[in-house]
Amino acid sequence: MDLPKNAFKAALKEGRRQIGLWISIPEAGLVEMLAGCGYDWILLDTEHAAMGAVETMPLMQASAPYPVTTIIRPGWNNPVEIKKMLDCGAQTLLIPYVQNAEEARAAVAAVRYPPAGIRGVAGITRATRFGAVKDYARHAHEEICLLVQVETAQALSQIEEIAKVEGVDGIFIGPADLAASMGHAGEPSHPAVRAAVMDGLRRIRAAGIPPGILSLDQAFLREAAEAGAQFIGVDVDAALLRNGALARRAEWK
Repeated sequence: MDLPKNAFKAALKEGRRQIGLWISIPEAGLVEMLAGCGYDWILLDTEHAAMGAVETMPLMQASAPYPVTTIIRPGWNNPVEIKKMLDCGAQTLLIPYVQNAEEARAAVAAVRYPPAGIRGVAGITRATRFGAVKDYARHAHEEICLLVQVETAQALSQIEEIAKVEGVDGIFIGPADLAASMGHAGEPSHPAVRAAVMDGLRRIRAAGIPPGILSLDQAFLREAAEAGAQFIGVDVDAALLRNGALARRAEWK
């Protein structure tokens, strides 16, 4: 069996915009439903949702029949956590709170086997299709897509250095944490935050790396797309559910 191709990584290299949804509800039926809605990617969030590395595997299995890339966000830039997610079959990871090039290099090392990195080797895993993928250890890095998240004012000042790290495939700006670091907690659309985000996106693009972002503010996202954002999280499952429920109630009350 050949190593599965990473359509998301290929799209980023080709400069194609990729639109996705954030998943915070760890329920396989929900993930399967959203996987079939035509988005380019969905992201399983273990940083701020009630799921861990092991819980992502059945959710990846639920999305597998559909032409969608499933991205996983670990809780931290933790090689043990990252290793488990890779073995469970993740090919695209978004690493939170990367502050500088050194931390970006640590993330790259976590997704690569020695001598290029520190990922532990296990043969009979979902990643290898339980041993069916020929020469998995030699070629796994070719289809692993590593995205790093810059989400503080300090991290934004390091964009150019982070972008130089070989093995970083995309840089994502997190407006919520960035707002907090700028003294505007809870105001991710604050004008100062918005300006910093747009400047960051342009700088990421100028550095030759695909930029990404998530926001529930659609006008914010349109502006981000114009600034060069290439992989764009346009909504969150829980927000979609709640907003739909509130809208329906409003029709009847």
